[in-house]
Amino acid sequence: MEKIYTIMINEAFDDGEPMCPFCKIHTKLENNELDLILGASMMEPDIRIKTNELGFCDKHYAAMYSRKNRLGLALILESHLDHIRNHLNKLEKLETTCYVCERINYNLTHVFENAVYLFEKDNDFIHKIKRQKYFCLPHYRRFIESGKINLPKKKINEFNEAVTEVMLQYFDELRNDVSWFCKKFDYRYENEPWYNSKDAIERALKFL
Repeated sequence: MEKIYTIMINEAFDDGEPMCPFCKIHTKLENNELDLILGASMMEPDIRIKTNELGFCDKHYAAMYSRKNRLGLALILESHLDHIRNHLNKLEKLETTCYVCERINYNLTHVFENAVYLFEKDNDFIHKIKRQKYFCLPHYRRFIESGKINLPKKKINEFNEAVTEVMLQYFDELRNDVSWFCKKFDYRYENEPWYNSKDAIERALKFL
């Protein structure tokens, strides 16, 4: 059952941490790409051509800088600056592209495909989905879309219901906690306990 990516999918769904499992995978893929681009991939000509063309977003420039490989980053910047100087008429594209983002997105597409595959082929994985705390909104959308594309028609409704039920339960829980947080600023509720609402704002912002 262990196709490519399914090991990290099962690990993310099994670890018990109350956050979107695809966000955990995203972080792992991001770190892998940053390590590669400043390491083994840095001097590969085909990779350098892509990094010259696509550049990096602010987030990933900062992430590379924080890794303290100043020489590696300088070598990337040296050839990227040369490329930009020779293609000043194509600057608009660089405002919306990032080599690391594109690599993560490419790999995440396969992660979603394999998660859908696990749903179809592995009954245990259905229970793993139902045990999740929530999926973040962008990853929920992509998971559902991948199901529509990759599942047989007879399985799509079951898949949608399983994934969406996780979301609806979390929406209700979060909405109740935010509502109770608001009520606590009403003098009529000042002596009531906070229950699970003290960090409701932080959890809602993280989710959204």
